[in-house]
Amino acid sequence: MTFDGSGGDCYLVSYDVLGAARSVATRVCQLVFGRRRIRGDHVREEPGLIHRAGVVWIGQSVLAMPVKEADDFASRLRRLGVRVSVAPMTIPRESLEAFRRPRA
Repeated sequence: MTFDGSGGDCYLVSYDVLGAARSVATRVCQLVFGRRRIRGDHVREEPGLIHRAGVVWIGQSVLAMPVKEADDFASRLRRLGVRVSVAPMTIPRESLEAFRRPRA
């Protein structure tokens, strides 16, 4: 099952950025959580991966997501030099909902 109900596989993705690589860590945070760009009166919202359907942030550096999202995210992180682990998982949707964070 997937978290978005489409019936595909789900994956657990864990990543690790070296502490000395601050610019890479910043970029990874922007990919995961999104960012807001402000230029004068213009505000541009760039939603992060956790705002996509079926993606659940489990905790620090760990996300659960559909396989397509996992492959894309892992590839982007590897291009940045981030260590990534991806593994298939099985968990009922109801159990996974306990990990969803309320949106501010």
